[in-house]
Amino acid sequence: MILLKTNRELELMREANRIVAVVLDELAERIRPGATTHELDDWAERRILGLKGMPAFKGYKGRNGIRPFPATLCTSINEEVVHGIPSPERILREGDIIGIDVGVVFEGYHGDGARTYAVGDVAPRARELMAACLRSLDLGIAAARNGNHLGDISKAIDGCVRAAGFEVVRDLSGHGIGRGLHEDPQILNYYDGRRGPRLRSRMTLAIEPMINAGGWEVRTLEDGWTVVTRDGSLSAHFEHTVALTDEGPEILTRC
Repeated sequence: MILLKTNRELELMREANRIVAVVLDELAERIRPGATTHELDDWAERRILGLKGMPAFKGYKGRNGIRPFPATLCTSINEEVVHGIPSPERILREGDIIGIDVGVVFEGYHGDGARTYAVGDVAPRARELMAACLRSLDLGIAAARNGNHLGDISKAIDGCVRAAGFEVVRDLSGHGIGRGLHEDPQILNYYDGRRGPRLRSRMTLAIEPMINAGGWEVRTLEDGWTVVTRDGSLSAHFEHTVALTDEGPEILTRC
C-alpha cells in the first residue's frame, strides 16, 4: 500500500531531507585525495546530530542475519555501486569517483539522498557516467506527476541511460519513504513494460538511478552490504526524495 502523507508529515519530511541536502552540499568540500571514508563518516554523523537529526542508516538491520549497517554514510568508490562501508583504510585517490548516500531521521520521518562526486580530476568516461546518471534522475523526477504511472518514472530513467550508452542496475531500486526508510512502492530504474500504479499527490518517493559503465550485473561482497559491479566497471548513483503535489514534484533534498 502506498501511503499518502498529511501536511504535518510533509513538514517533518522536508526538514529531514533538508538536513540530508546540507550534508551532501558540505561533503563536496571534503572530497579530496587523501581523505578517508571514515573521516567523511565521522564528520557527517556529527553534522547530522548538530542539525537535530539522527543517522538513519547506522544500525539499520540487515537481511538473513547480516549485521546491522555500522556507519552513518554509505561510501561507494569506483566499481562499488551502493552500501560501501566507511573505513580508515579506504583512502580517496585522484581520479576516483565516490557515491555517498545519506539518510536522516527527524522526529520519526526519513530523508534520503545520494550524489556521486569526482575526486580531483577524473577520466572523461567517468564524467560522462556521472552526468548521464544525474540527467536520468532529473527526467525520472519530471515524470513523477499526478496522472502518470509509476512505470513512467522507470521508462524515463531507462531511456536516458541507454541513450547515453550505459546500463541500469536491475537488482536495486528506488522506493517509497516516510515514517519508514523503505516503503511501497518499489521504483524500478529499468522499464519492464508495466505501467504500475497511478501517481497521486502526497506520495513521497526516493528516486535513485544506479548505472554502470559496463554490464548491469552486480554482486554483494562478503561484508554482506557492499554491492559492486560484476565486471569491475565504474558505477554512479544519484538520489532525491520528492513529494508529489498538484503543481508537480517537489524535490525535498534541497537546501
